[in-house]
Amino acid sequence: MVVLAAGVSLPLALADSGNDKPCWRLPASKRALAGDATAATRALDPGEDLERLGSVRKLLAHEKVCDDGARVLGEIVNAGTRAKSSGTPHTLAQARGAYAVAAVLHDTEIPDGLAPGVARMLAEYVVDSGRDDSISDDANRPAVPAEEAQLDPDGYSRYGRFLAAGEAHVVFEHSDSYADADANIEYLVAELAKDPEAFAILYDAERAHFAYYLERLTDSGGDPDFRPSTDKRFESTPQDWPDNDIQDMSGHIGNLMKYRAAYVRNGTIPDLAAFDKAVREHTRGTFRPASRQLDDRPPMGDIADRKAAGPVRGDLMDGRHQLFTVLDGWAEERNVSAERTATMRQLVDDWYVRALWMTIY
Repeated sequence: MVVLAAGVSLPLALADSGNDKPCWRLPASKRALAGDATAATRALDPGEDLERLGSVRKLLAHEKVCDDGARVLGEIVNAGTRAKSSGTPHTLAQARGAYAVAAVLHDTEIPDGLAPGVARMLAEYVVDSGRDDSISDDANRPAVPAEEAQLDPDGYSRYGRFLAAGEAHVVFEHSDSYADADANIEYLVAELAKDPEAFAILYDAERAHFAYYLERLTDSGGDPDFRPSTDKRFESTPQDWPDNDIQDMSGHIGNLMKYRAAYVRNGTIPDLAAFDKAVREHTRGTFRPASRQLDDRPPMGDIADRKAAGPVRGDLMDGRHQLFTVLDGWAEERNVSAERTATMRQLVDDWYVRALWMTIY
């Protein structure tokens, strides 16, 4: 037994207190993945049929991680799923890896230190993580190649608006009972929102996406890629999908504020002032749309990484006010009609409040 104990490096280590559960120690061979993006992508890629999802689960799914291991796991997540540079679209393997991370951390308690890394991953895929998960899973796989996200003859793609060419997309709404895979984003975001740094990262990404989205709409607040349907039974307008997307984006920010309030009530956040101060310290600033319509289509990672237009003004935690300020400024600079502005404002108001008061359990 002494020989075995000396010759085998076990991944579990005793916690400081004998009453605590043992922590899992990140092996040196796995720690090295944080500095090797190619190897990290390979380690996180579960394959199209999710046959390697178990290996990803063994790497990431731990209640308690020793020392700085949880933080390093977050670095591994980012190394394996993040685009290699600005302007570079995500590969199919990176997108599948992002799905695997969300699936293995679904409905689990994320250890201290890991949450910011996972939040950065979701920000990196802000369009995919923001899709309405009620959409049927036509893809039937964890990620799709770029060609499947191209616009159809009606100027529509189920994967979102204003998508970059050549970019693979995560299908977070996909589930697979055989592989025990469910990547429900709502529950993952709820867990991440306990951490002020992760909260700030997600909040920044949503506000950056909102500004990015507005600056690509027409002066009438419509989709420039819209094409009238050839099927006259289904009448549509250029404003239909932008309205849906604005509802979803407003709801995502409302969700964050809902989780914050719930965690204050149940004691998860014991000091709201301290939590809000930490969120503000980690927030990069405010995000404003360009004063003219833009027609470029940057990859998702560039959307969340856009530079802040300046410091946050007003109450950061009044998400509705932050959205209204951006929307009103955009409408004024683009001379959007008062009627269209009022409609969009009402959508923001309705769906922010709706999300704020809806429960997830």
